[in-house]
Amino acid sequence: MKFCNTEDQYKKFPDTKKEDVQKLMDWCSKQPHLPKNITELEVILFLHSNYNKMEAAKMTIDNYYTSRTHMSQFFGARDVKSDDMAVAHDLFTMIPLPKLTKEGYKVILVKLHNTDPSKFDLSDTLKLFSFFCDQMLLEQGCMEGHIIVFDMNGVTLSHVARLTIMAIKNYLYYLQEALPFRLKGLHFINIVPFIDKIVFLMKPFMKKELWDVFHLDSTMDAVYERIDPSIFPKDYEKGEENFVEYFHESCYKHLVEWRDYFLNEEKTKKVNEKLRAQKRKDAEGGYGLEGNFKKLDID
Repeated sequence: MKFCNTEDQYKKFPDTKKEDVQKLMDWCSKQPHLPKNITELEVILFLHSNYNKMEAAKMTIDNYYTSRTHMSQFFGARDVKSDDMAVAHDLFTMIPLPKLTKEGYKVILVKLHNTDPSKFDLSDTLKLFSFFCDQMLLEQGCMEGHIIVFDMNGVTLSHVARLTIMAIKNYLYYLQEALPFRLKGLHFINIVPFIDKIVFLMKPFMKKELWDVFHLDSTMDAVYERIDPSIFPKDYEKGEENFVEYFHESCYKHLVEWRDYFLNEEKTKKVNEKLRAQKRKDAEGGYGLEGNFKKLDID
């Protein structure tokens, strides 16, 4: 387990300035409800993901720790070796692919590993995905952007029947308003004939900025128009990286190395609502979509 070097982040992304990060850390320390152990690296990620806009970063910080405090289905019981995570790992392969796109974007590939829908639980799947995102950000630091690619090969109507509206709503909120990376694309590839049923469930909770980078591709040729094929595993036509099965085992094994960190994080990095100076609009009845979508705003 190794965190990326903060000084390297400043060198790699000079527009993210150390003095601005310090100002943001000072602001965090003065918010009574926020955790007291927010690190410099985390603040760098928040500021960079918001294109170095201070007020937007503040909003994302609050959204991030608030979401992770209240969305227990994704961020509670943070044991990556638990039985439910073992099942999620058996069902899905999640790979932060080694190579970057020509734009410098990191691609995260998600696909079914076991197509049996009887054990599929969307909340557990998204919980495992969050573990991978956390590890990736803390190890690799800032990127020009991230692209999520979901390969639908093996998805059936029985999987769709197990989707839950609340899990979709809450995770799309977290993805759009709290996760500290610049989301440059959400691609569903090898789409199924009933993709419209899935989009119907997602679209009400997708802001325009996310919808604009949401792609449905029936063939890999369509994907390769936007993403260099060499980035993909050899299981895919023109792919040059190692096979999916290799990544399935190696990525999870590496994730488990972070187990103690995640368990400790769950105990210490939460908001204290009793100390919050001003009550949030979305404090009751789940999370709404108030405010601006920060991660895709490049102006």
